[in-house]
Parts: sequence; structure tokens; C-alpha cells
Amino acid sequence: MNLHQFRFVQEAVRRNLNLTEAAKALHTSQPGVSKAIIELEEELGIEIFARHGKRIKRITEPGAQVLKSIEVILREVNNLKRIGEQYAAQDSGTLSIATTHTQARYVLPGPVARLRQAYPKVAVSLHQGSPDQVAKMLIEEVAEIGVATESLTNYPDLVTLPCYEWQHVLVFPYDHPLVAQERISLEDLAHVPLITYHPSFTGRTRIDQAFALRHLRPNIVLEAIDSDVIKTYVKLGMGVGIVAEMAMQGDNASPDLVARPGAQLFGHNLARVAFKRGSYLRQFVLRFAELLSDRLSRDLILRAMAGNSDEYDI
Repeated sequence: MNLHQFRFVQEAVRRNLNLTEAAKALHTSQPGVSKAIIELEEELGIEIFARHGKRIKRITEPGAQVLKSIEVILREVNNLKRIGEQYAAQDSGTLSIATTHTQARYVLPGPVARLRQAYPKVAVSLHQGSPDQVAKMLIEEVAEIGVATESLTNYPDLVTLPCYEWQHVLVFPYDHPLVAQERISLEDLAHVPLITYHPSFTGRTRIDQAFALRHLRPNIVLEAIDSDVIKTYVKLGMGVGIVAEMAMQGDNASPDLVARPGAQLFGHNLARVAFKRGSYLRQFVLRFAELLSDRLSRDLILRAMAGNSDEYDI
């Protein structure tokens, strides 16, 4: 048995048992993948996959146990590579970050710039997606560190830690009737067109829950993943925007829009940082995490990676 066989089996599972897609992802041929898997099965004396003709249909019970071992083996192989990189080149490499658009646009520029100052030989690769895609990129080791608000705690293969709290803000054109209102309620918002995030992004769950608890149905006329897009349509008069507060702070504020805090309506959101459980974190990965939040320290992260993350949750 060899690492190629293990990778073929792992990729076949990641690609929903489609060997053609697995072969494309691994830059090899479908017959080669199929042959390697069969040879591994013969060597182990079990079927990893149940087949109907030549097509793989499902993972067998012993195959599920094999997959667990393969995950551990390949994870440790990657850890060995990182340890080698760490000590061969202490201050260079590539930091791969998986995150959402909001984090990449409004939160990460400062920490990324400060990391580059501390480690000028480290390149940064940003991978943007939904929170579920962020989790998948971490699990599949496309990225070493992930930052998002939702979903990350749903994955047992990830270690997550609280990073920082934030709130939504309401965004209006200056001439909107609600701007002059001292206190804005959910009932008020339920009667106007709203523009906010797609359900899988940037705390949208809290927005939906707030309206549902009051038995209200919001009139959401446009959904987007990009705060700047939301603000653009608010400027056009299409509706009231609900965006993350960082999209309206400092240099990101829009002079022709008014922002009002939304915590009293939607509560606070918690952004989290995540790592794949059991992975080896290089020094500049740990340093970047520290730059994200005062809550995070190298010691705290390493203790969490060792299995003690619950005591740091909030």
C-alpha cells in the first residue's frame, strides 16, 4: 500500500464516489484511480466500496474504518511537511486563509498587512466563500486558518475559537422617513423593502430569527454576499440595508448613507477563527491568529488544538 492509493480513496469520497471527478482533481486518469483502489482493497482483503457493475455505489462498513485511518495518515503526512517547512525556512512560506467576503474586505486587511511586515517572505493566499465552504476548505486542507461568523461550530473536524463580536447596522439614504424616527422597531422594518445578505452569509440567521420571534415576515427585495453591493442598491432607493457594522466604519462609511445600530433588534454576532483538528500550525499561522483578536494567543490556540477549546468559548 502507498500514499497514492490513500489519496485516491480519500478524493473519491470527497467527489461523491465519482472516480472521473476524483481523477480530474488529482490530475490523473480514471482507470488509474480505479486500479489503485482495487489493488488497495486486495491488499487489505476487504472491499472499501460496494459496487454495482463497475460503478461505486457506497462505502462499506469496513471501508468507513479504512477511511478514518487514511484521514489520520494523510493528515500526519501533511503535518510532517509543515514541520519540515517550518524548520527549513523559519520565516517564509504561504499562509492560506479561508474566509467570507465581509471578513476579507473589512476585517483582514489590517492583520494581513501587519503579518507581512513581521514576515515579509510569507505570501498570503485568500480563499473566499460561504461559511460552509470555508469549513470545507479547512477540512480539505486548502487553507490553514478560517474566519467566519456562521456554521464553523457545526463541524467536529474543526477547532474553533471566538474571535470578536459585531453587530448589524441599518443603512438608509438621508431622505428616508425612518431616519428621523428616534427608535426603529422590527415592525417598522417589516413594512419597508429590505436589502441584506444571502441566508448563508454574515449573520443572516440572526436577522431571520429576530423577525420570526415576533411573527413578522420581512420584505427582503434583494440578497447579496457583498456589503458594498447592498449599499449600492440602498443608494438607489430600493430599500433599507442591513449590513455588518464594519462595512460602515471608518474609511468604509458612505457619506451619502446614514447608519443606525441594529444590536437592539438583531443582537450581537460572534466571528470565529477555525483550524483543522490535529493539524500542525506554523509560527506565522499562530502569529496571524494573534493579530486577528486580543482574545487569541499562541498558548490558547495550542491548548485548544490539544483538545481543550470549550473553556475558551463564550
